[in-house]
Order: sequence, then structure tokens, then C-alpha cells
Amino acid sequence: MNAQPVLLLLSFFGFVMAATLAAGYYLVLRPSTRRAATQGAGGAGVRLALESLGEALPRKASPRGTVTKLLSYAGYRSPSAIQAFEGVRIVSAVAVAAVFSVFGARLFPGAGSVLGAVLAGGMFGYLIPERVLDLLISRRSSRLRAGLPSALDIWALGIEAGHPLESAIADSCRELHRVFPDLCAEFSTFQVELRAGKGRYAILNDIAARNREPELRKVCKLLSDGDRFGVSLAPALRNHARYLRIRSRQKAQEAARKVSVKLVFPVFFLIFPAVVLITLGPAVIRVANLFQSLMELK
Repeated sequence: MNAQPVLLLLSFFGFVMAATLAAGYYLVLRPSTRRAATQGAGGAGVRLALESLGEALPRKASPRGTVTKLLSYAGYRSPSAIQAFEGVRIVSAVAVAAVFSVFGARLFPGAGSVLGAVLAGGMFGYLIPERVLDLLISRRSSRLRAGLPSALDIWALGIEAGHPLESAIADSCRELHRVFPDLCAEFSTFQVELRAGKGRYAILNDIAARNREPELRKVCKLLSDGDRFGVSLAPALRNHARYLRIRSRQKAQEAARKVSVKLVFPVFFLIFPAVVLITLGPAVIRVANLFQSLMELK
């Protein structure tokens, strides 16, 4: 196999990686107020290098707005989160393309095949962070949904005891911040924003807008409607907490019923052949030996 294409591609990727690291190094050292504020944080250099790579991409309003919304759903709301995410995309694309080029050169010698492997690896690596982001959004939504019934019970108890809604929310954040940190982080600024002069309706709409979990949006809608129409919130919160627990139980039962269907493939294609081989194997061997002895007698 001719090693010249492999060496050429490895040299190219080495040059690209060295140029990227050098550019990130000089951009990180560039004096900036925003960067000086984050020097003490762990991994600040890596994050700033990723942000610098992301800023080098051409700006498009619509896709970036969509990615920003997805990052907000996942809990990443820093002003530079979009640049860091684009930097992760670039690094992932280059790394996967390099791996594909090495395997492509070994399995399919030839410049055309290696170039195709590099392009396929680059596209695949560029899409990996978005799939990971979807997974993070799904997991965060599940954590938010799991903490809502307990939070609603605490809110109802606080309102029944005569406390205002913002005080009940603050109490729930203090009690549940270790168990459900994501939910408490969403409502921890509720009282602060109220003191700053922002209305309850606007605050609840903001919480609903920056999260994709539908049950959290329903709770925000319930609280905003109760504030607008003057309805007693305690019974509504208790009923909604009961509804959420019933829905959680139903989903668990549904998942348990789907287990038998999901086990059909591994049982039929993996376990059943092994059982057949173990049970019928000795009998088949004896029958074959018997026929072989009969043929020798003839």
C-alpha cells in the first residue's frame, strides 16, 4: 500500500490542528474584560479557545437563533454559549475526520476513497454535538418534570399558611436545591426579579419560554392565570401535583408494558438460537454419527 496519501493527510491535519491551537492561544491571551472575569474558572482556557473558534464562523441569524434556544433548553444561557458550541462542532468535525481518514487509508487505499472518508467523517463529527445537545435537553426536561410535584406541594402548603407565592417559591428552592437543582435554579430568581419591578406574568412567561418541558409550561400558565384572575392557587396546585404524579405513574406502567415487546428481538435472535443449539445439538450429533455408521456398513 502506498503510504504517501496517508502521510499527506496526516501532515495536513497536523498543520490544521497546530494552526487552530496557535490561533486559540493568541486569541485567549488577547486582553478583554469578559475574558479577564473568567480567568479563575476551571477550564476557562479551553472554553475561551472554543468560543474563539465559534466566533470565526460566519454568522447567520436564523440557525444561530435556533441553536441559542436549544442551548437555553439544555440550561446553557451564557452570552458566549453559542460561540462555545460552534467551537465544539469544529473540534468534533476535525477529530472525527482525522479518525475516518486513518481508517479509510488502511481499508480503502487511494486518494479518492480517503477524501470521501474525510468528508463523511467531517459531516458526521459536525452533527454529533447537536445529537448530544438533544440528549441533554431530554434529560434536563425529565429532571424538571420529576421535581414539579414536590415543589407544588410546598407551594400549596406555603400559600395555605398565609405566605405569598414568591415566599413559598423561595422556601421550596431552599428545601429542594440539593434534590432538584435544575428546577430550583429556574425559580431562584423569581423573588429577585419581583423586587426589581418585573411583573409576575412576565417572569412566568420567561421561565416557560426558556424551557421545553410542557409540564413546567403548564405550571407557569396556571400560576399566571391565578395571578390574573385572582383564583385561589392552593387547591389548583394540589390538584396539579396529583395529576403529575398520576401521569408519572402511567408513564412508568406504559414503559413496563413495553419491555416485553422490546425483549422480542434479543430473545428470538440471541437467546433462542443458543437454547436450540444446546438442547438439540447433542441429538443432531448422535443422528449424524448414526447415519455415518450406517453408510459405512453399506
